[in-house]
Amino acid sequence: MMDYTDRHCRFFLRLLSPSALLYTEMITAAAIVRGDADRLLAFDTAEHPVALQLGGSDPVELAKAAAAGEAMGYDEINLNCGCPSDRVRSGRFGACLMGEPALVADCIVAMREAVRVPVTVKCRIGIDPMPADQTDEYRMLTGFISRVAGAGCEVFVVHARRAMLNGLSPKENREIPPLRYDVVSRLRADFPGIAFVLNGGVKTLDEVRNHLRDFDGVMLGREAYRHPYLLALLHQQVVDPDAGLPDRDQVVERFAEYAQARMAEGHRLRTMVRHIQGLYAGLPNVRPWRRYLSEQVGQPSAGPRLLVDALRILRAA
Repeated sequence: MMDYTDRHCRFFLRLLSPSALLYTEMITAAAIVRGDADRLLAFDTAEHPVALQLGGSDPVELAKAAAAGEAMGYDEINLNCGCPSDRVRSGRFGACLMGEPALVADCIVAMREAVRVPVTVKCRIGIDPMPADQTDEYRMLTGFISRVAGAGCEVFVVHARRAMLNGLSPKENREIPPLRYDVVSRLRADFPGIAFVLNGGVKTLDEVRNHLRDFDGVMLGREAYRHPYLLALLHQQVVDPDAGLPDRDQVVERFAEYAQARMAEGHRLRTMVRHIQGLYAGLPNVRPWRRYLSEQVGQPSAGPRLLVDALRILRAA
């Protein structure tokens, strides 16, 4: 979810779900340690609970970045061992780290020693090509889980696809390798003391409910971005049956107030408005609403009021 779940997106999603654990986009440990950590890690307190997802493979650097995240108030630190992009791989982090379980374990130890909040891992069910010393994919996967769990990681978010490290783009890596939920189910049976959160291909309320019978949690990615109101429905149907559903128009109005405050700090309106366009997905007149936002956000005089003005199009439907 790089370039998607920034602080503005997370604030918007929190308006829809009061309890979902939100994750930052992956931020490299090096950028935090050597760059503007305050800018990279800033978030609104309304986002809690929120996890900081880190990319990196240097235990010392990751420990420093994790400590900076905890100091900023993050509720969890997550190490990304699942991103398959060439850019990430060239930096020796992401999915390629599944081939180096001893190094990942060292990173987890260093991070856990630096913070008191939970340290978790996001990974795949395998990588291709596999390490030269491995011939059985499931054995490689259980070896990774066992080594990293032994270092103190108690929660694994598992994208139920193999990561193809050669020849496929990140988008293709989310679509072409087949989903293998059965592999994650087998992991949960083989490691009863570890929590497994399922990720990959989950799109509907019924799918989430069904998966929660087998797993300790479900992570939604792009589906939550395309159809964010799904989070509100999930909260009511899975977490709190007595909860009322948020009014979409009121969500827009609250987000406009948020955008006003962030613009006063120098944030660009366009970077905020893009996250809210899926709010009315599937409802009448959504295309004119999206078109209005896209056209008006680039005007020199554009301000947060355009979000409220755009509601007129929907209310006229």
